[in-house]
Amino acid sequence: MKKILHVSCSPRGEAAESHKLAQKVIGFLRQKEPATMVVNRVIGDGSLSHIDKDYAISQGSSADVFQEGSMAQSEELIREVEAADFIVIGTPMHNFTVPSVLKAWIDHVVRARRTFSMTPAGKVGMLRDRPVFIAIASGGRFSGERVHQPDFLTPYLKTILGMIGLHDLTFFSVEGTGAPPEAVAESRGKADRALRMHFSAASAMTASVLNERAI
Repeated sequence: MKKILHVSCSPRGEAAESHKLAQKVIGFLRQKEPATMVVNRVIGDGSLSHIDKDYAISQGSSADVFQEGSMAQSEELIREVEAADFIVIGTPMHNFTVPSVLKAWIDHVVRARRTFSMTPAGKVGMLRDRPVFIAIASGGRFSGERVHQPDFLTPYLKTILGMIGLHDLTFFSVEGTGAPPEAVAESRGKADRALRMHFSAASAMTASVLNERAI
């Protein structure tokens, strides 16, 4: 049975645009395999603590010498990532970048000697790559023709997740949620079309590969 890890980052919970968009992504993923299990990691409520002193000390040593506190939490979160066939991150954009709760999750998951190794050539990811879908909600617009604010979220996630071996990232967004209702509805519609196009193309590609193998 395949697994989807859903990381929910909004303090608004299920009412959040990012959560709703993430649920649509999950829906498309489960259309192909309805029995797929969804593991929900809710961090938007502030329940995930930041890394502690022992974790920081361990990262500066040659081994993970502590196995309690943040290290235990880190191991749990990393194992969730390792067990997942797909990762769906639903997140708001806060001050042009990731919210602090998502940064805390990243600090736990991006761990020296566990999810990346340090080599003379630089840091090398240790995790198996798998599809990662990021569902973003933003009060302003950060892409397209009507962009009016910078975007430090998507390049940061590409870099930091790529560092641990996760390179197959796809972004969807509902932007301008602070605009009037008709504008928000337009943005939702645009996101829905992007979702349908992406998953239709993915299904067509899979069918083509299967046909080639059958010939």
